[in-house]
Amino acid sequence: MKIIRDSVHGNLYLDDFEIKLADTPQVQRLRRVKQLGFTNLVYPGANHSRFEHSIGTMHNASKIADSVGLNDYEKKMLRICALLHDTGHGPFSHVSEGALDITHEYLTSKIIRETHIKDIISEKFDPEEVIDIINGKGRLGQIMSGELDADRMDYLLRDSYYTGVAYGTIDTERLIHSMKLEDNIIIDSKGIHAAESALIARYQMYPSVYQHHTTRIINSMFRRGMKWLFETGRIDQERIYHYDDADIISIARAEEGLVKDVINRLDNRDLLKSVYSIKLSDLEEPKDVFKIKESKINKIEIEIAEDLGSPPEYTIIDIPEYPFFNEMRTLISVGDECVKLSEISALVNALKTVRFNYADIAIYIPEEYAEKASNFQFDSYIELTMQKNIKDWL
Repeated sequence: MKIIRDSVHGNLYLDDFEIKLADTPQVQRLRRVKQLGFTNLVYPGANHSRFEHSIGTMHNASKIADSVGLNDYEKKMLRICALLHDTGHGPFSHVSEGALDITHEYLTSKIIRETHIKDIISEKFDPEEVIDIINGKGRLGQIMSGELDADRMDYLLRDSYYTGVAYGTIDTERLIHSMKLEDNIIIDSKGIHAAESALIARYQMYPSVYQHHTTRIINSMFRRGMKWLFETGRIDQERIYHYDDADIISIARAEEGLVKDVINRLDNRDLLKSVYSIKLSDLEEPKDVFKIKESKINKIEIEIAEDLGSPPEYTIIDIPEYPFFNEMRTLISVGDECVKLSEISALVNALKTVRFNYADIAIYIPEEYAEKASNFQFDSYIELTMQKNIKDWL
């Protein structure tokens, strides 16, 4: 038995089997992968790691298991699923994933199947069942990857704590205590306010942290450099989980051209400037934005760069992340029926529309071209107004 002192949850307990898994190179690498990527360039305290988050998620999974009455075998299996669920994350977490053609869930499954982790898991559990649970399949999968899961509860609290942004503070005790597990996680009607709070917290954390305007510029720059590393074969996407943050920075600094320049700019916080934006809520069909082909975006970027005289590699059209907020589908027990949270909460139902209010499509270019861009008619390129149809872009 080992005790780990966690900044968010206090004392966390790992048994000998869990320690054996935690001490594998694949899990220890997560100590060197920042949870929020480059967000520390906006919030200097945001230096927490995927390892911290993983053990915090394990703690939450354990509490949920107790609350919903899982047996000891199910609880222990759920705990190791939580410990391993992010092993497939590449350097700088979701930032690098935006440049990949594969997901971190795919890579997590690959790691479990192809490394010594499989042998350790096999001592007590079925590795394929563990993979299924991590990917949200089956009855226990809801606890790991559902509308209100152990993962989300930890990262909201943890990201809020380390950034100093108080919006992510949620009542996990109340939320977990109100849970029951059938085919899906169901929240007792007494937990409605806690469920609303969790959804609103994530909604507010998006523009403040996850989709902060400066963070998006930084991430766009880094991803452009990462894509070059992938396209040139400098790094194999399928092996991205072998690298940590420091590895990628070292590789980039040793390169020439774009990649080296990107890292130098990030080192010195010499960032691109946003010269145009349009909110998704101003579009007739905001959901269509996320269907736009990358090749179309690249073509428009080159056209804008030619007219402005700006470097095409640093002329970026940035599409925000889709604001899913699946918590709206959380099932609430009302009498003998189960209904979605959005069906009984006017507050949550309103988020179906307002979730598009903060997100915008933006264009970034180097600062020295910003003055020329102030008189540039971007609408002639970005045909995304309420009067014009986006479907031509699809």
